[in-house]
Amino acid sequence: MPRKVDHQERRTQIADALMRVAAEQGLEAVSLRHVAAEAGVSAGMVQHYFRTKDEMMTFALDVVRDRGEARVTAAVRALGADPAPRLLLRTLLTALLPLDEESRADGRVALAFLAYTAVRPQTAPALREGTAQMVGFISSLLPGGNEAGAAGVLALMEGLGVYLLGGQYTNEEAEAALDAHLDLLFGE
Repeated sequence: MPRKVDHQERRTQIADALMRVAAEQGLEAVSLRHVAAEAGVSAGMVQHYFRTKDEMMTFALDVVRDRGEARVTAAVRALGADPAPRLLLRTLLTALLPLDEESRADGRVALAFLAYTAVRPQTAPALREGTAQMVGFISSLLPGGNEAGAAGVLALMEGLGVYLLGGQYTNEEAEAALDAHLDLLFGE
């Protein structure tokens, strides 16, 4: 009797391999062949699950987003019921910043995907939707529901993430910059 294959698990295995290749060698090294070798499967199997590199990249980006959401959910749950808006926002943002090795690996891949979508607009709709949702949520936490301020907070977090990944900022420096900005927004 043939062994039953969990297709979602196999796709995730391939996406994880893609992320390891991208994090270690850069996005330019991502190919069906390199990903297959990293996953320990044949190139044909990769093509069975992903017809194109764009499909593979989009799925892997979804995996990175899911991991970020899981980190945020765990961090927010730890706050308990009804946290103050500033604390909730700070917790959300620090859960997304690349402050440990796992989140740095995801951050390097996410940054590479952002560059990838800049030259392949057909792969960007999921990012646009996620960004709009994030700005809306952040806006709901800010005094006065300031949407422009929310976009600025998101840009600050992304910029701090780039500086953390590049080694220009330490974790402490990034968190201090975030706190200073939140103090300005919340009038503290």
